[in-house]
Amino acid sequence: MCQCIKPISISLSPNVQRDDFFMALKILLTQVLLSRAAPKSNSSTKDLEKKFKEYLGLKYAFTFNSGRSCLYAILKTLDIKQGDEVFVQAFTCNAVPNPVLWAGGRPVYVDIDDSLNIDPEDLIKKISLRKSQGKNLRAIIIQNTFGIPAQIDKILEIAKKHNLIVIEDCAHALGAEYSGKKLGTFGDIAFFSFGRDKVISSVWGGVVATNSDEMAAKMQKIYAGIPHPKKSWVVKQLTHPILFSIIIPTYYIFGKYFLGFLRVARGIGLAVSQQERRGEKPDIFPAKMPDALAKIALHQFTKLEKYNEHRRRISKLYFLHFAKLPYVGFPSSHIELPKRSEGAVYLRFNIRATNAKEILKKAKRRHILLGDWYKNVIDPLGTDFEKLGYAPESCPRAEKAAKESINLPTHINISEKSAIAIVKFLQK
Repeated sequence: MCQCIKPISISLSPNVQRDDFFMALKILLTQVLLSRAAPKSNSSTKDLEKKFKEYLGLKYAFTFNSGRSCLYAILKTLDIKQGDEVFVQAFTCNAVPNPVLWAGGRPVYVDIDDSLNIDPEDLIKKISLRKSQGKNLRAIIIQNTFGIPAQIDKILEIAKKHNLIVIEDCAHALGAEYSGKKLGTFGDIAFFSFGRDKVISSVWGGVVATNSDEMAAKMQKIYAGIPHPKKSWVVKQLTHPILFSIIIPTYYIFGKYFLGFLRVARGIGLAVSQQERRGEKPDIFPAKMPDALAKIALHQFTKLEKYNEHRRRISKLYFLHFAKLPYVGFPSSHIELPKRSEGAVYLRFNIRATNAKEILKKAKRRHILLGDWYKNVIDPLGTDFEKLGYAPESCPRAEKAAKESINLPTHINISEKSAIAIVKFLQK
């Protein structure tokens, strides 16, 4: 299709293919709209939990309506007390520190290394400082940014020394490996997300996984008291892939105007609400995963290896072409490529340039919609740093990365031809 009609895009429902459209439509028409309330069947959620246990080789899995609900439930399982401190990295989404706050804890922000993940050296410094102040330190959340593994061994060693629980945030990293072992199997407990821009997508959804009998027993008690989402919420999520199957092919005819209308009319939910930008907890969290969305997640799960192999292939192409490219946009704007990692899945291919904002604007004019995760050290824009406990200049490398980041698409709907078109644009 002509690029003047359909953009090269990073985040317009990137995982949705033709079969996903028909599945969402079938579920919506036959199982949800015909029922008076949100269906309470859990056969697909149980199947999804079973698939995850088998895939990761872990004993326990629990499905939720989002990664945020997963993390919140984990922290409640840990019996986080008011003021207990949890280490999180800067250069993240507020979906990570917010559940810490909602559970009564306090996020302590750690700077990043060259992989855009938590820096073990800064982690040691922050732990020493907080201990000297008599703080109660409880856990570390390891974020594997863009599907690139963090320095797992070093972080685990630090956690063991200081008796800290390790929570693996694998929202970007389903299928990624570290030292030949799948991420999500190193820490005490892990969670995954099936959000609209994640490795696989059911629009919303997530899974908690652990091998700990004690944690699983506590999680089961918490899980029993968590509600199902309302039917109206489920319907809205099911319409997302259907609507975007119309919006994307017609984007420059009427699709983007239709999308704008849907956002104003709240026909499509925001990925991050205004409440969350203020550190407040929306009523939808926590909730169980609806069976309807679990069906979509199960279907997407069958395509996981294909999706990740495609991401690696597109990333390899970027690495190859950028090796010949000394600058982006202008000779003075040198680029920094992502860290190469054999086990990475490269959810997005992050490059950094000092004139990132200008490049993003120029790309948009050329109908290339690139990404800017994260343009804020705690994203998205409008997040209240004070309410989320972040002190400006406390994580300088993360703040610099937020100003310079440009994300190139790697998802299944990006062809090699489109990836090369992006590279050629950046060379001009």
